[in-house]
Amino acid sequence: QTLNATTLLAVPLAPLAGAALAGIFGTALGADHAINYRTHDFVAEVKRLTDGKGVNVVLDMVAGDYIAREVECVAEDGRIVIIAVQGGVQSQFNAGLVLRRRITITGSTLRPRSIEFKTAIAQSLRQHVWPLIESGAIKPVIHSTFAAADAARSHALMESNAHVGKIVLTW
Repeated sequence: QTLNATTLLAVPLAPLAGAALAGIFGTALGADHAINYRTHDFVAEVKRLTDGKGVNVVLDMVAGDYIAREVECVAEDGRIVIIAVQGGVQSQFNAGLVLRRRITITGSTLRPRSIEFKTAIAQSLRQHVWPLIESGAIKPVIHSTFAAADAARSHALMESNAHVGKIVLTW
């Protein structure tokens, strides 16, 4: 739903694992179908794109009010994985629908994890993902590059949330 670092990596990796993607992000990142949440009802679009079945997995970085609509988008035996709460921590949703469709809602964040756990993830990314970047199979999305002397400008851009992709400092 938002183009943060996780989305920018998950979108190009998913097709390599055989997943078809429909999401609230652009096809330029590798999605099969892009949904503009500002102009379209993403629940209706997901239902249309999946012939009413819904999606198998929702990767949610918003939470809050989005969860109720995501529950409507998920197929039977599907999953909602919450990895951030940019839209808030409280949500009301149809628990009956969760039960009827056997939807699993789970969440995870790296912040409270140990350095050892984070190190293991970094090593796995280096082993499995970095070669894909080096070969060009997936390309990082770079919004802009700043000289280190312009770090304050790069930080202002990051705070403005007006960028899509990484902001790079060079020395």
